Amino acid sequence: MTSPAPHRPAATAAATTTKSRLKSIIGGSTGNLVEWFDWYVYAAFTLYFAPHFFPKGNQTAQLLSAAAVFAVGFVMRPIGAWIMGIYADRRGRKAGLTLSVTLMCAGSLIIACTPGYAAIGMAAPALLVIARMMQGLSVGGEYGASATYLSEMAGKDRRGFFSSFQYVTLISGQLLAILLLVALQGTMTKDALDAWGWRIPFAIGAVLAIVVFRIRRGLAETDSFKNSQGKDAPKSGFVALFRHHPKETMLVMLLTAGGTLAFYAYSIYMQKFLVNTSGFSREAASQINAITLFVFMLLQPVAGALSDRVGRKPLMIAFGVLGVLCTYPIFSTLETTRDPVVAGLLVMAALVIVTGYTSINAVVKAELFPAHIRALGVALPYALANTIFGGTAEYVALSFKGAGWEQGFYWYVTVMIALSLIVYLCMRDTRSDSLILED
Repeated sequence: MTSPAPHRPAATAAATTTKSRLKSIIGGSTGNLVEWFDWYVYAAFTLYFAPHFFPKGNQTAQLLSAAAVFAVGFVMRPIGAWIMGIYADRRGRKAGLTLSVTLMCAGSLIIACTPGYAAIGMAAPALLVIARMMQGLSVGGEYGASATYLSEMAGKDRRGFFSSFQYVTLISGQLLAILLLVALQGTMTKDALDAWGWRIPFAIGAVLAIVVFRIRRGLAETDSFKNSQGKDAPKSGFVALFRHHPKETMLVMLLTAGGTLAFYAYSIYMQKFLVNTSGFSREAASQINAITLFVFMLLQPVAGALSDRVGRKPLMIAFGVLGVLCTYPIFSTLETTRDPVVAGLLVMAALVIVTGYTSINAVVKAELFPAHIRALGVALPYALANTIFGGTAEYVALSFKGAGWEQGFYWYVTVMIALSLIVYLCMRDTRSDSLILED
């Protein structure tokens, strides 16, 4: 009969491994939160800073200009994904995460300190574009490095659950940006917030990024990265990705297209929609957005854990079917409602639907690629699809509105979700066919 004594070291080792994993996942997630806070502050405070950076005009014209700069940041995301994806594959996930937060800090600091158009003319929007380009490079690398890091650090049986914390922290960053907006709206006069108060969140973001830099330097490296290194090991690179993994690369782009467009339509653009179309005040729109995003955040690990039991594919199919059926009715009803409770319930319904994509999209992409090219494989095709569909969502929506056919945007989102649904139906379930070999 086996003595219980020999089992104690194993149990202790297992506990240590679990503790180490949790520490790394929490550390990586905290950094991800600050990165996305900095990124989303731009969207949350657009209504306040747009008049400072662009010539006088009507509100829709100024929002269009700010949305165009928002889209410029997305143009840089594939470049950041390419450069820092290779960097994370060759130098380590930790190195990639540290570099991304440095760029984000610099971008936020520039926006916080740049004078308005009235003071320095066209230099103001030019500096805004430069800052947004830096942040785009940062987020382009951040997504691939953090998705890969969290997926590799999680154990096989709880990979969906732990990787879902990428979107928990992504949404938390967005939520904190909205909550800070609500707090400033409640504590500052409208004139002060319009004049200079909008600079506060960008300054806070820059300071928090410095803190995260120190945290990320202390993270542990993943076993998957360590095992992928060696003298004769294949190297990550642009040509290698498209030559050796063309199917997986295209698959990531196609499964992302509808999901990322829906996410930006239901969350980022929704605040402007509630003000500019539904007619709610900026304060009411911010409150609706904050409450619904909080519930949305809590749903991510629930759905991620569900994917560990039933697979990734059923959740994505559920998002695709419900997104096709419900997007137009939700937006068209929001267009006419003036009741904040009804508006909140409709926005929440949209966010529940897109949870089928957001909660597991990171782990699905990571499970498609071998370790030596995983960060690049996750980051670059995702960033390309995100730039084309997510980064232009606000601009397309406002363009439809400016042309007098706002409903065209509702159909556009519906069609793109339908195209991604076809991909979900045809692809394999990565939970049972994962290329993340380490447990």
